[in-house]
Amino acid sequence: MRTNPGDASAAAPSSWAVPERPALEGLEGRWSASWREEGTYTFHRPERREQVFSIDTPPPTVSGSLHVGHVFSYTHTDLVARYQRMQGKQVFYPMGWDDNGLPTERRVQNYYGVRCDPSIPYDPDFVPPAKPDPKRQVAISRRNFIELCHELTQVDEQVFEDLWRRLGLSVDWNALYTTISDEAQRVAQLAFLRNLERGEAYLSEAPTMWDVTFQTAVAQAELEAREYPGNYYRVAFHGAQGPVYIETTRPELLPSVCALIAHPDDERYAHLFGTTVTSPVFGVEIPVLAHPAAEKDKGAGIAMCCTFGDLTDVIWWRELRLPTRVVLQRNGRLQADAPDWLVNAEPYAELANKTTFSAREAMVGLLRSSGDLDGEPRPTQRMANFYEKGDKPLEIVSTRQWYLSNGGRDASLRATLLERGNELEWVPEYMRHRYTNWVDGLNGDWLISRQRFFGVPFPVWYPLDAEGEPDHAHPIVADPASLPVDPASQAAPGYEEAQRGVPGGFVGDPDVMDTWATSSLTPQIACGWERDEALWNLTFPMDLAPQAHDIIRTWLFSRVVRAQLESHSLPWRRAAISGFVVDPDRKKMSKSKGNVVVPTEILDKFGADAVRWRAAMARPGLDSPFDETQMKVGRRLAMKILNASKFVLGIAAEGGAVPDAAQIDQPVDLAMLASLAQVVDRATAAFESFDYTTALEAAEKFFWTFCDDYLELVKERAYGAQGDASAASARAALLTALDVQLRLFAPFMPFVTEEVWSWGHSTSVHHAAWPLASSLPTGGDAALLEDISAMLIGLRGAKSAAKVSMKTPLASVTVEGPADQIARLRTAEDDLRAVGRIASATNWVPGGDHLTVTAVVEPLQENA
Repeated sequence: MRTNPGDASAAAPSSWAVPERPALEGLEGRWSASWREEGTYTFHRPERREQVFSIDTPPPTVSGSLHVGHVFSYTHTDLVARYQRMQGKQVFYPMGWDDNGLPTERRVQNYYGVRCDPSIPYDPDFVPPAKPDPKRQVAISRRNFIELCHELTQVDEQVFEDLWRRLGLSVDWNALYTTISDEAQRVAQLAFLRNLERGEAYLSEAPTMWDVTFQTAVAQAELEAREYPGNYYRVAFHGAQGPVYIETTRPELLPSVCALIAHPDDERYAHLFGTTVTSPVFGVEIPVLAHPAAEKDKGAGIAMCCTFGDLTDVIWWRELRLPTRVVLQRNGRLQADAPDWLVNAEPYAELANKTTFSAREAMVGLLRSSGDLDGEPRPTQRMANFYEKGDKPLEIVSTRQWYLSNGGRDASLRATLLERGNELEWVPEYMRHRYTNWVDGLNGDWLISRQRFFGVPFPVWYPLDAEGEPDHAHPIVADPASLPVDPASQAAPGYEEAQRGVPGGFVGDPDVMDTWATSSLTPQIACGWERDEALWNLTFPMDLAPQAHDIIRTWLFSRVVRAQLESHSLPWRRAAISGFVVDPDRKKMSKSKGNVVVPTEILDKFGADAVRWRAAMARPGLDSPFDETQMKVGRRLAMKILNASKFVLGIAAEGGAVPDAAQIDQPVDLAMLASLAQVVDRATAAFESFDYTTALEAAEKFFWTFCDDYLELVKERAYGAQGDASAASARAALLTALDVQLRLFAPFMPFVTEEVWSWGHSTSVHHAAWPLASSLPTGGDAALLEDISAMLIGLRGAKSAAKVSMKTPLASVTVEGPADQIARLRTAEDDLRAVGRIASATNWVPGGDHLTVTAVVEPLQENA
């Protein structure tokens, strides 16, 4: 037998101060306050990058609400952070708040009963309505609106922080950042200016996915395909050889039709290619063209191309160089004046300034009157693109927007980004395919501008010509040293504020950056890019990017793009992907379904350690059905750790002086520690693979064996029944095992383990070293512990069958089994006789394939 003195954390304290009645209640508040006061999780800069583990923590949207899915996924990150800290790393674990963008604006509008109108001047004395009415919102200036956004997000952020502290997240709150702070705005604006200088960012007028409700452009990554009810309308176009019928769900766009398109191999329409037809009602001459994107088996096989009805129209318009005939405006209504390309313009008055829904009804009426509607409309469910936060189908309008290269149009950049995805380590590995599929499916560059208010402004102005029109081809950019800037309230370089909006003067870019354009820079924001070179060199590229699988295409991909453009590297080494928490029917939780679990409710009911235990049972990448009763198992484990620790320390105190690991020499004790060494190896290997679930399962399975079998087995010997030397061995083994198990459980159950650890240590268990199998005494046979468990099952089964108490003595016991098992069990015979209350010598019978225990209950003491 030998011990490794190198594991200092395994050294027993000189004394333990065990409370008389330990309890789980109150632990969270007490230890959260202690960690905060002592700076337990503060990042201290080491000398070398190898000594750091840095995490790109997802900044939650504070205008929303946290649900149990957030609790699970953020716990997963914390498990890794705590493990790495115990491995001796300085863990750079910042928290951020994603507080800009549309969700915050909507919350402010509803909370205060206001809406933003940039044309209204700033009111320094503005006070929100005492009784806000979301349906009758008060119009206020942009600056007043932004002030309210800042005010409300600060309240929301504190609520989020309180919850994360209560959950026990070991983040460094000194490294807190927000995506709307001056520092974050400077990073976003500086990165944009560099993108612009290199030609990666550019301004372009092009067809844009547009949400008519929120009045903003939408990027490809924010699209959500949903079924939408509609009708097929069979409409006649007029040609020299007779009518040509098309089937459309969007008849209101007939004024904007610029071609009829069929597949080049479609023999039904081959004779029409190169000819023209005239549109119904409006009499516009329309070419009939061929394109391989036309679907022969869809509808009539020939379709009208409008500018723009859907993304296919955009492809046809661009590749066939069709004229632009836009009638749909940004507000979702058709333009008021009849377009000049209409031959018969008079009927357009029925459509003017109507919503698409009303214009559709009016257009169908016109087609009925003209006789160009063939038959009755046929109901259908069509797939339409929605903004992920919207409830109306997106339209396509022509707008001027800022774009950032992301490989959608640059094959070389796309190949590089695909290679970055291959270089990145993925947990689980199969999530790599989601990234690859997204990059392969890109059809354009990243649209990064939004027509909103609460966001990072583009640091750009435009000179105005003699007519007061902006010259978009010659933007005026901010000096990097002046960042952050707000072009809406600061004059362009070289101009005075009085020149704003007047001919020969300037105008600020009215848009803000998409919220992803800021959060795509979280590594740069958190790690001090261009602000703190020492911190940057210690923490970037980061070690871990934890996140959910639904934002691989947005947050994960966009961060890879920004790091590649700026640093020609990955932003981190590994991505760990969480699954969703779903209800028991495996349906995604949502407020509309009424199946959301509020985190504070389960924390109040079961405690943070129990909730964290359940979170850890959800494996990386897999969706996890939620059942509240599972939390009871976690709470039972936390209670058992508390009570078993008190019991072990009570036994250890019986011997007076604290025993030393060098005194462990009994086969049973060494077998238990050999088994524990295997658990340490399994848990360590699992954590190194970011498989926290397997690490917990290994530790928990051993712990219950330790409590139910080993503790019961050696209890009498530990109290001195077999002499002082044997007692010292048992007590030392108990203390050693408890020490190791507290450290194994520390990442999962930080509160109860810190509590028990504090009974004998002045330092935190979360600064203790992760246990090493090599630090445990050697010479034991782990198989003996399994044999003992099997024999105890037999002994307990015999008493249960006889319907007597477990304390009832046994008159005789016969154990038959494989010779090697029998030989091992005989080394523990004294402990087995004590725990089983066996009155006579055990009859050992080598032979057979499995262990069989036959016991006779002592007849005179059945009720003992």
